[in-house]
Amino acid sequence: MAGRFLNLFKPLARILLEIKLPERKVKFNEKIFWTALVLIVFLVMSEVPLFGVATSSSDQFAALRVIFASNRGTLMELGIGPIVTAGLILQLLSGSALIDCDMSKAEDRGLFTVASKVFSIVLTGIQAGAYIISGMYGTLPSLGVAAIVIFFQLIFAGVVVMLLDELVQKGWGLGSGISLFIMAGVAQNILWSSFSPSTGLFVGGLEQILTKTAANATPYTLTNWIVGTQSGVYPSFIGFLATIGAFLIIIYLNGVRIELPMSYAGYKGFRSKYPIKLLYVSNLPVIFASALFANVYFFGQLIWSTANPHNANFWLNWIGTFGIPNPQLSNSTVPIGGLVYYTTSPQNIPSFLNDPIRAMVYLGILIAFCAVFSLIWLEVGGLGPDKVAQQLMDSGMQIPGYRRSGRPIEAILKRYIPVVTVLGGIIVALIAGFANFLGVFGTGTGILLSVGIIYQYYELLMRERAAEMYPAFRRILGE
Repeated sequence: MAGRFLNLFKPLARILLEIKLPERKVKFNEKIFWTALVLIVFLVMSEVPLFGVATSSSDQFAALRVIFASNRGTLMELGIGPIVTAGLILQLLSGSALIDCDMSKAEDRGLFTVASKVFSIVLTGIQAGAYIISGMYGTLPSLGVAAIVIFFQLIFAGVVVMLLDELVQKGWGLGSGISLFIMAGVAQNILWSSFSPSTGLFVGGLEQILTKTAANATPYTLTNWIVGTQSGVYPSFIGFLATIGAFLIIIYLNGVRIELPMSYAGYKGFRSKYPIKLLYVSNLPVIFASALFANVYFFGQLIWSTANPHNANFWLNWIGTFGIPNPQLSNSTVPIGGLVYYTTSPQNIPSFLNDPIRAMVYLGILIAFCAVFSLIWLEVGGLGPDKVAQQLMDSGMQIPGYRRSGRPIEAILKRYIPVVTVLGGIIVALIAGFANFLGVFGTGTGILLSVGIIYQYYELLMRERAAEMYPAFRRILGE
């Protein structure tokens, strides 16, 4: 039976929109079609402006939008942020045993999905309301009825994104809709940073060097083109090289692993190896940390704009203070102090050199949270030594030289898995942090996520193609 908390969502399961599971085997080409269609719908929504919102060049959430596949002033204003945050909250509640949920039971899995949908819609409403109240689209008196229209547009877009993700995950498409949107957002950002007619490194930046001017008539030199500017208006050549380097490093680290020798109890002399990857929990810790930091920024900015706009409240200043450091270049507010300031990464070398203490504090916080989230995900994701040992036993495998029992397997796995988990979390935090400091295109976290997603899609495409060409493989692949 489902826990008391999940049972609260049973009545809502009947009224929530749902994508049905396919009743037949969806062919590979059909999955490609639905995946492409979902991606096209997402990209179109990323360009459709919100009705009633005036266009603006300033965007205080610009550095966070790549991770959450959002776009300023469009239907994708909130992106996948509410969905990721809702999933994070429920996973942590489940992993810490605050709610009773057995994922091995179909009923619990179904109710957990319903709870995720409800939380996503609620968080979409909260963020949409907060955006409107904080004055992002103008003051409430000036908006009038448009405020209600904007609110329902954001709710509608949030529900559509949720259904698009469910369509892909239910087996109609390939992989995960959330992963697809993140990858598309990062790719879009890299291309725009490189070839944008106005600010792209190889188009806008070179043009400004030749004409000796930049935005707002600020001088733009070859040094700015190579290193970058503190304002971040133009990407840097070092950032371009760092983007390529980050891709190569992450691809290499994805292949680093420890291989434990195994044998099959039912087939004497048949040996195998069980790989324990260095990035054992993949990029999930940095996703959770980024989601947490993004919400700190969002609610910190909301509290500041509504209760502390002049940075005069001593206690609220600890949460975050904001200001306009350079009105000549931009009129957008940025964090200048408090918790929000130290959980926001410098985005290029000049910003890093301007306040290296802030950068180091940010990196320390990121490392700590990634290490903690890595250990939490061991239990939440069923990747702990005890669960893995049981899975190996159920598949008929054992360690050569030991009797066939789960205890010796678990004891050996405990030597490696916790250490590799924490080490992997620290490594992804270091890569994400230093990549940001060097000004990579698409942010360090975005590069980390995109490489992991591309790798997963490669494996998925190869498996799907093999199952399509050789139907006998479907039983081996568990389909």
